[in-house]
Amino acid sequence: MESKQSPPFRAEHIGSLLRPDYLLEARRNFDKKEVTQEQLRELEDRAILEAVDIQRAAGIKTFTDGEYRFYDGFFEYLEGFEEVPNPPLEIFKLYVPDIHAFVANNTKPASTTLCTSKIKYVKSGYVPQFEGLKQLLHPDEVKNIKMTLAAPEWFHLRHGEHAFASGVYADREDYFNDIAAAYRQELEALYAAGCRNVQIDDPLLAYFCDVGMLKGIRDEGGDPDVLLDAYVRLYNNCLATRPRDMTVGLHLCRGNFRHSIHFSEGGYDAIAIKLFNEVNVDCYYLEYDTPRAGLITSKFPGLEDKVALQERVFEAARIIASGTGETVEEALQHICVSPQCGFASHSEGNLLGPDDMKKKLQLVKDLAADIWSDA
Repeated sequence: MESKQSPPFRAEHIGSLLRPDYLLEARRNFDKKEVTQEQLRELEDRAILEAVDIQRAAGIKTFTDGEYRFYDGFFEYLEGFEEVPNPPLEIFKLYVPDIHAFVANNTKPASTTLCTSKIKYVKSGYVPQFEGLKQLLHPDEVKNIKMTLAAPEWFHLRHGEHAFASGVYADREDYFNDIAAAYRQELEALYAAGCRNVQIDDPLLAYFCDVGMLKGIRDEGGDPDVLLDAYVRLYNNCLATRPRDMTVGLHLCRGNFRHSIHFSEGGYDAIAIKLFNEVNVDCYYLEYDTPRAGLITSKFPGLEDKVALQERVFEAARIIASGTGETVEEALQHICVSPQCGFASHSEGNLLGPDDMKKKLQLVKDLAADIWSDA
C-alpha cells in the first residue's frame, strides 16, 4: 500500500527535540548580550539542520524545527499584551497544577504576560519560523512541516479575572473573541505561507481532570464545567475560518517541565466526551506513558518493548471498535503513534540523551511500520 500522504502520519512526534549544548550556551550568552541576534540565528539554523537530519534518519515524515527558536510566537506579537517581570503571586490562580507545584517548591513564575489594552493582530511570530524551516528542507518535504502553536486560553486559566485589565473588556467572552480573531488571522498567515499542518499544545485542558483544580475553581465560586464550555467555544471560534485542507491537531499535554517533571495526572474520562465531540479539530495527540498504558515516554531513556506496544495499540483499536461498531482493522485506521510528549518542552530538556531520543523516534517508526502498511 502507498504510504499515508497527509497528516497525521502513522509515525508522529510532538515537536520539541533535545537542544544541543552549543545552542543552549549561545542562548545564555545572547541573554547576557554577549552574542548578537545574527550569531544566535546562525547557530539555530545549524541546530535545526541537525534536527531535520534526525527526523529524516528515523523515517519520521513530520518535520518540526525542534522548537529551537526559543520563542512561542503568538501572544508576544499581539498588540495589547505586555510582559510582567516578577509578577505577584496574587494574580495567579494557585489551584492551577503547575502554579501549585511552583509554590509548593517555594518558587514562583519569573514572568507572565497580561492583556493591558485591546487585542490586535499586528504580525505573525510563527510565519518566520515556518519560513526558516522551509528553507532547510527539500521542496517535497515542505508540505510535511508541522507548526506547534500556543493554546489560546493559556493566560486566562492561570490568571482568571487578572488576565485582562479592568475596563479593557466587559467580560471574558469579549476578551476571548479578540483572541480568537487574532488566532484566525495567524492561521490565515500560516496558510498563505504554505503551512498545512498545525498542532496546538495545550496542557490546560488536561488540568480539568485534576480534582484539586476543580475544587479550587468551585471554592472561588466558579463552575469548572461552565469554564470548560467557554474554552471549547474559544477553540471553535479560533478555528472557525481555517481552510479545509489545513490539518489541526490538539495535543492534550500533561505538563512536561524541566528534568522530566509532569503536572497533570488522571484519565481523560472527565473531559473526553466533551472535547472529542465538540472541539473542531482533526486529531488529538494524547499522552499515555505509564506502565499501565505502556506507550512511548519522552521523559526517560528506557526503551519500551515493541511487542508490548503493538498489543497496546491493538487494545486501543478493540476499545474503539466496541464503541463504533467497526472492525478492529477499521478502528486501527483512526490511530497513529508518537512519543507521549516533546523531548524538550523546557529548554533544558528531559532526562535522556540525544542517542536515547533517536532510538525513541526510530521505535515509533518501526512500531508504525509493523502495524500499518501505509506507514
